[in-house]
Amino acid sequence: MAAGLAERFGSKLTGVAGRPVLGPMPVGDMLEVERVWAAEERLADEQLAAAKALFEREAGQAARTDWRSAPTDPLTFLLAQARTADLVVVGRQGPADGDPGPTALSTGALLMEVGRPVLVVPPGIEHIAAKRIVVAWKDTREARRALHDALPFLGRPEQAFVVAVGPDAHHVGAEGAAEYLSGYGIKASTHLLLSPAIGPADELLRFAQREEADLVVMGAYGHSRLREWMFGGVTRDVLQTTPVCCLMSH
Repeated sequence: MAAGLAERFGSKLTGVAGRPVLGPMPVGDMLEVERVWAAEERLADEQLAAAKALFEREAGQAARTDWRSAPTDPLTFLLAQARTADLVVVGRQGPADGDPGPTALSTGALLMEVGRPVLVVPPGIEHIAAKRIVVAWKDTREARRALHDALPFLGRPEQAFVVAVGPDAHHVGAEGAAEYLSGYGIKASTHLLLSPAIGPADELLRFAQREEADLVVMGAYGHSRLREWMFGGVTRDVLQTTPVCCLMSH
């Protein structure tokens, strides 16, 4: 997915992987501690090398590529590398997606801290046309930021659907978002789902599938508590279950 986007936009594609060295506590037999630590270091090196090989194999026709890896915390490392990025592409991590392994990072924490738009990609999706777009609208700065961040990515889609979900949804804000898109030559319609029969995230994603959209644009909502990120219900559910690509900003 990322390689295809880099090729389309003539962008540099950078692969990033971090993997902490999970050694034992330094107690007991120090020779055994050193042996276990050395084995863990070798395993970390092997997994990072495998990640690099995967990146190089999948980079495709991207004209400019770079690879960066380190035996360290994946989130901290990616945040540092993302300072010079326009877009961060990550895989969906939900309960149905299996064990992501030690190189995985918290997508939610990444969204809250990276200061860049993040494209969350479900397993098995390798290409995106971005011809039919759903904008999950809530009249907040996060939603406005996400819509602005999406503009270079959108090009000229066939149709954009500005969708507000829940009893507090209002036409006024949604119509303003549609008008904003129309200023860039993007045809947009507004839709209010006032009384969703299922959860708001499920209702939004079901709408996207019904309209055959392949991209959802939305703001990400959360706050930090004791160094752990707590997320709004829709943000959390979409991060874990979205069947279509989702471009999110905080």
